Amino acid sequence: MDQYCILGRIGEGAHGIVFKAKHVETGEIVALKKVALRRLEDGIPNQALREIKALQEMEDNQYVVQLKAVFPHGAGFVLAFEFMLSDLAEVVRHAQRPLAQAQVKSYLQMLLKGVAFCHANNIVHRDLKPANLLISASGQLKIADFGLARVFSPDGSRLYTHQVATRAVGCILGELLNGSPLFPGENDIEQLCCVLRILGTPSPQVWPEITELPDYNKISFKEQAPVPLGDVLPDASPQALDLLGRFLLYPPRQRISASQALLHQYFFTAPLPAHPSELPIPQRPGGPAPKAHPGPPHIHDFHVDRPLEDSLLNPELIRPFIPEG
Repeated sequence: MDQYCILGRIGEGAHGIVFKAKHVETGEIVALKKVALRRLEDGIPNQALREIKALQEMEDNQYVVQLKAVFPHGAGFVLAFEFMLSDLAEVVRHAQRPLAQAQVKSYLQMLLKGVAFCHANNIVHRDLKPANLLISASGQLKIADFGLARVFSPDGSRLYTHQVATRAVGCILGELLNGSPLFPGENDIEQLCCVLRILGTPSPQVWPEITELPDYNKISFKEQAPVPLGDVLPDASPQALDLLGRFLLYPPRQRISASQALLHQYFFTAPLPAHPSELPIPQRPGGPAPKAHPGPPHIHDFHVDRPLEDSLLNPELIRPFIPEG
């Protein structure tokens, strides 16, 4: 810790306190997560180990927060991350009105690129929510907090506990469009009721694998039909509602993947995703509001002054999603 100067406290998580700090020699600003060991014989908490393992197994990516160092400190250890100014929860909380369409598209696009990268590296995050999507001073969104992450088996042969709940990409899109959560439950049962109220009651006809769930026979709900998403989000565009509907499906295997979602027509109809420098950047409590500045262009970013085909890895991939005429 001698190489860092603590500048202030950012927050507190399940396994440690996060501080803003400056490297004494380089002047680099970082976020330090101090993890204390309750008992030495218990060793390092599993969640901390998972976070370290997940981030170390993935190469650097502009949509995943960077773990810079891990070192022991007292009866515990410290994780040094790149410093991020705020998070998406703060953006939604401080928005004067629902975010503009171009802003929603930009945040979702960055999130999907991060998720697609994680999945390509066989990492499933399992705790996606706006508070874990950090925002840099230049407006860049990065996925953070891999404490519940797992390495997954593409063939589905590995089993996982069902006692983990995550808001997932579709719910985050709905929250960005709505300005508040679509399913604001305070406990498990209330959460289920919120989901059923909008998506309807699942049945084996709609979701054949539902009968295989561990708690399937322990609780029953009144049958009700799904509500059209257009009634729930009347200001959302048809393209946004179509993409949201592809996310919010009961059968997991039928949901659109992150890489497929990036090719959806939603991102190629006006308005196009905003540049990160055009996104709102709320300040953290006690800190000055920074000025956004554009980051370096990416070779496959989308630009209004260039043909769409020039911004794609494979133009043929999007042709099924572009309306004719």
